[in-house]
Amino acid sequence: MNFLKNIFGKENTKINSNNDFWNWFLQNEKTFFNVVKNNNNIHKNFFDKISPKLADLREGYFFVSGMFNDETAELVLTADGNVKNINFVEELVNAAPKIEGWKITAHKEPMDIENIEIKMGNYIFNSENIFFYSNDFKEYPDEIDISVIHNELNDINKEQVGNGTYIFLDNYLGEIDFINNIDNLSIIGKQESQKELIPISKLKDFLNWRRKEFIEKYEGVRYNTEDDEYSIMEAELESGNKLLAVINTTLLNWDRKASHPWICILTMKFDGKDTNGMPNDNDYKLLNEIEEEILQNLIDKDGYLYIGRQTANSERDIYFSCNDFRKPSKVFDEIQRKYHNNFEIDFEIFKDKYWQAYERFT
Repeated sequence: MNFLKNIFGKENTKINSNNDFWNWFLQNEKTFFNVVKNNNNIHKNFFDKISPKLADLREGYFFVSGMFNDETAELVLTADGNVKNINFVEELVNAAPKIEGWKITAHKEPMDIENIEIKMGNYIFNSENIFFYSNDFKEYPDEIDISVIHNELNDINKEQVGNGTYIFLDNYLGEIDFINNIDNLSIIGKQESQKELIPISKLKDFLNWRRKEFIEKYEGVRYNTEDDEYSIMEAELESGNKLLAVINTTLLNWDRKASHPWICILTMKFDGKDTNGMPNDNDYKLLNEIEEEILQNLIDKDGYLYIGRQTANSERDIYFSCNDFRKPSKVFDEIQRKYHNNFEIDFEIFKDKYWQAYERFT
């Protein structure tokens, strides 16, 4: 037992920073390299060691590892599609020292389609049996909505074949391009298809063309909210509690919404039992101070548009529409850590090019 502790360092050492993690990794990298190269019970001797250390930093870090070539092992750190964690994965990888014999990579990178063939159970996923077509909507011309078809998908195997097809796409497109370039995705069987099927090998070219069109249309779009008008909206809920919203109604009528497709919502929960779901004076003051702190960091001219806030049922939601998700995830995470003793705080980030999440305000 002492021998194992010496190999892997102090197992109870808490990892508090990215540098702590890489210092720990450096102490063990030669052992990990041999485990990966020789495929020596890699789950027990590598994955089970690294998982709790990454979890010390943040929940939602994932990874894959294998030999990049005969002399180099690769560790790919990924958020597995969760946009809230992508910025933190990139920061962790950027903090990595140069380690001889290792390639440290952020996110799953795109692969050439001829190199991808996935086998799951009795099913195969490759360029021969997967197709796609685009769904076009007149009212949402910038929306990229893709239907992907696997020849063998049916009602019985829908979950298994759907998962395998998704994994294939993740490897083919790469994690970041998948997130940035597709707005909506459905995986269906051939019997459900409604258009001519296009070989999946042409999907990258299609997405690159749509991306180029989008950039030409919206590149450099900036918005100044200084002269905008805000509306105060009041309502009484079925529970008898009040709802109060302050919303930038000028901005909701903007015709360039798709240039800021990322909806970022921070939610703070407070005790409003005795105040009809509204904050008491002290909470109200602190909630406003937190909101002002966010506004100092997320500025309209930089691509972070403040839509407004809603307060009801012992919660305050703060809304932003942004041209990227990285900085909002960092700012919201810092707010969550700083004020977790005052309020229960959470946030979500998702793509919504036409700001349909705000339709109730219009």
